[in-house]
Amino acid sequence: MLYQLHEFQRAMLSPLTAWAQAASKSFANPASPLAYVPGATRLSAGYELLYRLGKDYEKPEFNLHQIVKDGHNIPIIEQTIIEKPFCRLMRFKRFADDSDAVIQLKDEPVVLVCAPLSGHHATLLRDTVRTLLQDHKVYLTDWIDARMVPLEDGEFHLDDYIAYIQEFIRHIGAKNLHVISVCQPTVPVLAAISLMASRGEDTPRTMTMMGGPIDARKSPTSVNSLATQHSYEWFENNVIFTVPPNYPGVGRKVYPGFLQHTGFVAMNPERHAASHWDFYQSLLRGDEDDAEAHRRFYDEYNAVLDMDADYYLDTIRVVFQEFRLAEGTWDVAGERVRPQDITKTALFTIEGELDDISGDGQTFAAHELCTGIPEKNRRHFTAEKCGHYGIFSGRRWRTIIYPQLRDFILEHNKAPKVVKEKAEA
Repeated sequence: MLYQLHEFQRAMLSPLTAWAQAASKSFANPASPLAYVPGATRLSAGYELLYRLGKDYEKPEFNLHQIVKDGHNIPIIEQTIIEKPFCRLMRFKRFADDSDAVIQLKDEPVVLVCAPLSGHHATLLRDTVRTLLQDHKVYLTDWIDARMVPLEDGEFHLDDYIAYIQEFIRHIGAKNLHVISVCQPTVPVLAAISLMASRGEDTPRTMTMMGGPIDARKSPTSVNSLATQHSYEWFENNVIFTVPPNYPGVGRKVYPGFLQHTGFVAMNPERHAASHWDFYQSLLRGDEDDAEAHRRFYDEYNAVLDMDADYYLDTIRVVFQEFRLAEGTWDVAGERVRPQDITKTALFTIEGELDDISGDGQTFAAHELCTGIPEKNRRHFTAEKCGHYGIFSGRRWRTIIYPQLRDFILEHNKAPKVVKEKAEA
């Protein structure tokens, strides 16, 4: 019923937000007589703030169309390589006309970026992908909003997530692949590679774990505490709802995005209130750069997706309540997850000093589990004065963290032979 009430509220607010948007433009447009009434700037700013507080936020576009590399303009094309019911494997393919540039692009390492399935869309990693494209061929997991997946497409569990990752790794080719997992996927990605190693399959050359709950018992945050303070049944009875009839996934049990968003905001309500006030002040000052930065951030932050209930509840139990990976008690489709069986994949773990999502030591715990990896092939880095999102986005990511990640990948990369076929990479 809560989901239906949310949809009713959204429908009721839609005319108000449309009117607020029109009013804001009317008081700001120089061609409008309303722009010259006393207090027009304040009215325009107030109406825009009202519009942004009430509007729907759809999944943003990646908008990664071009990068500049060594003086060359490199066009970027988004490609869907594999399409599964709950995820699509994307590639951001780079093209060049210059023959030297083509050879250089073809020689660069291949990375698979495993985006989180924890509320936000994969577009949250836009800055991560844009930066990686300077020196790598980039693939990305783009998870589908569960409310858009029809019931006939079947169930989706944490075990299925792991199977997806393994399929993507095999398709790209593990021998010359570098896997990067950001936050939530660190656990299933480590499980996927562990199982492949145990079976004797090829495993990626490197795996980089960034700000994830490998062992959520270490330095527990408010996110971890929520999972341990409530029972599995509490989550099942209080946060799981049925998708209403106006979506393709009608009837599917999900953890709704709007509930997740409420939880995100509730973690730091003062910070968000101050941010909206600063946005209003920026509009009054005519500081369009600051105002646009606010719009870009909240266009992404407020765009959330529903998670399939089976997957979400599995994650609560396995990762945050029973700590099965850290305890060595996790079985996936009848196979025990044994990180100690990984021997040929180098490990890099990255944490943020100020991370309030994954606490200090939670990601480093991967080193304690992956005992089969020689010490010379393991590295850890803690970014000072860096919060959770700063690990993979923003100035510190680009100037401090990425150079270390790039060098780590290059150190362990085995460049494939170049075949001059066509001008693409």
